[in-house]
Amino acid sequence: MALAEIKATARPKAGKGAARQVRREGKVPGVIYGDKQDAVIIALDSNELAKVIGKGKFLSTLFNVDIDGKKTRVIPRDVQLDPVRDFAIHVDFQRVGPGGKIRVNVPCKFINEAASPGLKRGGVLNVVRHEVEVICSADAIPAFFEFDMTGIEIGRSIHISATTLPADVSLVIRDRDFTVATVAGAKAQDEEVKPTGDVAAAATAAAGDAKAAAGGSKDAKAAAPAAAGAKPAAKPAAKK
Repeated sequence: MALAEIKATARPKAGKGAARQVRREGKVPGVIYGDKQDAVIIALDSNELAKVIGKGKFLSTLFNVDIDGKKTRVIPRDVQLDPVRDFAIHVDFQRVGPGGKIRVNVPCKFINEAASPGLKRGGVLNVVRHEVEVICSADAIPAFFEFDMTGIEIGRSIHISATTLPADVSLVIRDRDFTVATVAGAKAQDEEVKPTGDVAAAATAAAGDAKAAAGGSKDAKAAAPAAAGAKPAAKPAAKK
């Protein structure tokens, strides 16, 4: 299978100062390492790199990096982004030799959502893992892992065992059948829960006490003006 190609040029110098100079020239600094060979520092065209990253699955795709006519098979390992403008400012690539095995994240894909009774009744698909990390041959990276939603009810979990892994692919997490997604119930925002039994009786009694207290408060307010208009009692005559 033909690999996608990325053109690059070798950089004679490393370091922060040299990297800043590369960026001023409209390029992105990078490095290629691994496969028991010396690291090679490179520069890539920023616009071309942005197009490749924008296609998706950049970190799980094999590429041929063409460095001044010499091609090297690699897989991207890290992309550093500008925190403000969100474009690549550095890329790390790992060399991949013939028959080499790599760790890679494979995306999860959910199908037949319309056949899930839980989703039909207003449930929500809560994806716990959008990707699953595996070890596989660099020449046979799965495009995705598929999970069938048919018959999944609210409250059910979908585990990694629900999909079939190719024979030459092994999970990094092997000690448990971990959860990939769940179907959760939607929140009933407009429903009111009516109290019953002793709870209802206590609520009724509390409402009656509140009403009585309110009535007493009114009586007290009505009595206040009358009390204010009453004349004080006469003082007893002083003894001679």
